Amino acid sequence: MFYMFLPTGYAAGYVYGGLVGDHFNWRYAFFGEAILMLPFAILGFVIKPLQLKGFSPAESKKALTSMEIASLEVQDSDVSVVEGSMKSSKSKCAFVDFKEVSRFMKDLKVLLLEKVFVVNVIGYITYNFVLGAYSYWGPKAGYSIYNMTNADMIFGGITIFCGIVGTLAGGYALDSINSTISNAFKLLSAVTFAGAVFCFSAFCFKSMYVFLVLFAIGELFVFATQAPVNYICLHCVKPSLRPLSMAMSTVAIHLFGDVPSSPLVGVLQVMIILVPQTVENILQDQINSWRKTALILTSILFPAAAIWFIGIFMHSVDRFEEESEHPEVTTTDSSDTAPLLDRKAAGTTETSAEP
Repeated sequence: MFYMFLPTGYAAGYVYGGLVGDHFNWRYAFFGEAILMLPFAILGFVIKPLQLKGFSPAESKKALTSMEIASLEVQDSDVSVVEGSMKSSKSKCAFVDFKEVSRFMKDLKVLLLEKVFVVNVIGYITYNFVLGAYSYWGPKAGYSIYNMTNADMIFGGITIFCGIVGTLAGGYALDSINSTISNAFKLLSAVTFAGAVFCFSAFCFKSMYVFLVLFAIGELFVFATQAPVNYICLHCVKPSLRPLSMAMSTVAIHLFGDVPSSPLVGVLQVMIILVPQTVENILQDQINSWRKTALILTSILFPAAAIWFIGIFMHSVDRFEEESEHPEVTTTDSSDTAPLLDRKAAGTTETSAEP
C-alpha cells in the first residue's frame, strides 16, 4: 500500500499543480501543500514507534545504552567524585558513538556484499532514472510532440490510474507465482521489458490517442515492479538489516537515479536541438528532437530489465525469518508482538482490577 501511493502522489501533484496554477498564483500550490502536510509532521512527533522484528523493545532494559548506564552510575556516586564520574561518562559517550559508527559500517559492508541486494538496487536505479525524467519532462514532451493543451492533467490522470492498478497487480502477480526472490526477479524483468516495449512504441506513433493508449499500458507494466523490487530488498537480508536495506535502496535510487536524470535529459535535448536545422523545418525539428529524446530515455528501461534478469540466475537465500547476530538485539515475546491497542486495553483492565 505504501509504494502504491508513491506514484499516485507524483501524479496527484501534477493534477493539483495544474489546477492551482491555472486559477491562482503558483505560490498557492506550495502554501496548500504545507498546510496539508502539517498534520503528518505533527503525527510523526507524537506517534508511538513501531516494534520492528529483530530489535528489542524501546522500554526493555536490555536496550539501555552505555551512556544511560553511565548516567545512572554518576547519580549514585558521592559528591566528592562527581567530577571524575563526569569525565568517565564523557569517555563512555565517545566510546558509544564510535561503537555505533563501527556497527553501522559493519552492517553496511554486509549489505553491500549481498550480491542479490546490489543487483536489485542497480536495476532499481536504472529503472528510477527513467521514471524521474518522465515525471519532470513528460508533460513538456507531451505538449511539444502531441500539442496536448492539458498535458499535466492528462499525464497525471494516467499515472494515478496506472500507479494504483499496476502496483496492486504486481503484488497480486507475485503472490500468485509463489513469492520467492527468484520469482520476484522474473517478474521484475518481464514487466519492465513489457513496459519498455509499450512506452517505446507509444512515442513512435504520431497520433495522440494511440500514444495515450500504448503509454498507459506501458505504465501499468512499469508500476507493477513496486511489489517485487521491495520484496527482494526485505527478504535478501536479515531482519536487523531491513531498515538499512530500505534506507540505502531509497538513497541510491534518488542519488543516482531520478535526481541526475532530469538535468541529463535536459542536456540531451539541447544537444539534439543543436544539430544543424533549416529555418523552414524548425518546428518539425523541435517535435522530432523531443521524440528522439523520449525514445532514448525510454530505451534505458531495457538495460534495467536485463539487470533484473541476471538476478534470476544468482544464488539467493530468503533471510526473512533469520534472527539478528547482534547480542543485544533480542526477539520479542508474544506480549511484545500484540497490537498496541490490545496492550493498552490489557493494561487498563489490570489497573482497574487492582484494589
